[in-house]
Amino acid sequence: MLKRFSTKLNLQKLVLLTLFGLLISSAYSSAATLTIVSKANDTANRGITILSNQVAYNLNGPKSAMIKHHQALPGGLKFEILDAVTMKTVFSAKLGKAAQVTDWDLENWYSPADFTAFHQPGVYKIQLTVRGKKYQSYDFNIEDRAIGKIVIPAMVNFFNHQRANSKEELAADKQVRLFGSDQTVDLQGGWCDASGDISKYFSHLAYTNYMLPQQIPMVDWSMINTVEQVPALLEEVNIKDKLQEEALYGADYIMRSLSPEGYFYMTVFSYFDKDPNARRVVGLLADSKTTSDYQCAYREGGGMAIAALARISKWNRNGTFSSAQYLAAAERAFSHLQKFSTKYADDGKDNIIDDYCALMAATELWIATGKPEYRDQARQRALNLKNRLSPEGYFIANDTNRPFWHAADAGLPVIALVRYLDIEKEEPQRKMALQAIKTSLDYNLKVTKQVTNPFGYARQHFLYRGKVKGGFFIPHENESGWWWQGEDARLGSLAAAAIVGGRLVYPDKGPLGVKQELAVYATDLVSWILGNNPYNMCMLYGYGKNNVPYMSSMYGHGSGKGGISNGITGKDGNGDGSGIDFKVEDHGNEWRWSEQWIPHTSWFLQAVTAMSAN
Repeated sequence: MLKRFSTKLNLQKLVLLTLFGLLISSAYSSAATLTIVSKANDTANRGITILSNQVAYNLNGPKSAMIKHHQALPGGLKFEILDAVTMKTVFSAKLGKAAQVTDWDLENWYSPADFTAFHQPGVYKIQLTVRGKKYQSYDFNIEDRAIGKIVIPAMVNFFNHQRANSKEELAADKQVRLFGSDQTVDLQGGWCDASGDISKYFSHLAYTNYMLPQQIPMVDWSMINTVEQVPALLEEVNIKDKLQEEALYGADYIMRSLSPEGYFYMTVFSYFDKDPNARRVVGLLADSKTTSDYQCAYREGGGMAIAALARISKWNRNGTFSSAQYLAAAERAFSHLQKFSTKYADDGKDNIIDDYCALMAATELWIATGKPEYRDQARQRALNLKNRLSPEGYFIANDTNRPFWHAADAGLPVIALVRYLDIEKEEPQRKMALQAIKTSLDYNLKVTKQVTNPFGYARQHFLYRGKVKGGFFIPHENESGWWWQGEDARLGSLAAAAIVGGRLVYPDKGPLGVKQELAVYATDLVSWILGNNPYNMCMLYGYGKNNVPYMSSMYGHGSGKGGISNGITGKDGNGDGSGIDFKVEDHGNEWRWSEQWIPHTSWFLQAVTAMSAN
């Protein structure tokens, strides 16, 4: 009996222990499962950021944001537009399909949030709920022509801030010496080139032959264009008079820069020296080496200087100089460059930059005077541009096989052709120019869509180590030997070209006057600059919620509110410009990303003007 009872007790204990073990095992298993699920949720939620235009969206244009995340989000996920005051939902829609840009990295996914269908003025933010956790974007405005109303006054004030008008600069530039000479000239005025560089340039990188950006003269022409294209908006935001004064100020500097011989002085260089008397009129090579080659060819700022003076002469308004003097100077400079431009060019021959800059000069003189000699030159330069188009649709920069790519002025060939068509009435010439514009815009859309590209960043072709290659960003190995930086000017120029060119070859009744594909292309580029980019960085200083750090400079200059920073580049160290990078600190090289540069703001002004024009 006792033995059997003992055995029974042992069996009961065994059953109880077994059941207890199963319960414990189940509990541990559930806890482990919960831990795994929790970690999965944390991984899915980690790093989710809503990227948006941090400043404003136009009421009736394309509107989109981007969700950045480390793990592909579930399909069909809903996002909401919240009123930023009441926090009530006013619109909702589903996210687009998540995608990776493999050329940039393999860590991040991007899901587009399109709310073009939302048409209600106000201040809003985007909200996304993922596995019970809420994420929100920065606030932004939606209003009729909101971008122009906010951004144009900001940029006008920025250029006023950039004036080279400190007492040190005015005293030194009143009698600045020519390089290698004791001769002095009066070159007071103009705008400092960047937040970290108080030199003054018509252009630089002349020795590269194919990379030259248009600087002070392009800034002035852009201002004149804005005054003429959107006068009602300028009146509405009370900035028209100030912008006109700024444009006249720029024209006066261009006038002072015209030599007695008929060429323009290219650069007033500071040598980054605190002594203002170190400033010289120079030609500039790599590593701040200077020469006496300071005479501007068409591509070295001469063409756009003529264009700005000729165009502003039609205002019949005087600055320090009279409107008649502006026109006379433009004609004299054009006559001189017709004879000597190739002599001033570093390689002694014209390329695509000479063609579009000379086209601008001849066109503006034709509009201002009606003279057939300018008409004939404009027609020839327009034909030259058309003949530079490759079968693929991109322009050829030289006489052989170098694709035209440009970190600042990529849209200028189209802008020049559009301006030419403002006066050209003959059908054969119009047909030729319109076809060139159409081919160029078709190419821009095609190359941008050739790879997965959720932001719609403008891609391009370039020659890299002897082979034509497509990419997002300019190659870091190029003719300069050292120069590469963010390309916000390029984006602004292409956005402007898409709109003004598209209105001629792809007109539409939509809000920007172009077919939807071009409207989205241009708006994506503007939104990228204003914050809808992978770094969540608004490049318009003093606006949005996330800006680059302040950069100081000599004589009280430095970063100015309303100025545009260089922007995002290919990965530092990748010669072909592949990958993606943005650094706010880099041992003194952070200027490549964060420095303000007047061509960026000038081209952004043109893009926003085009978006704001009726």
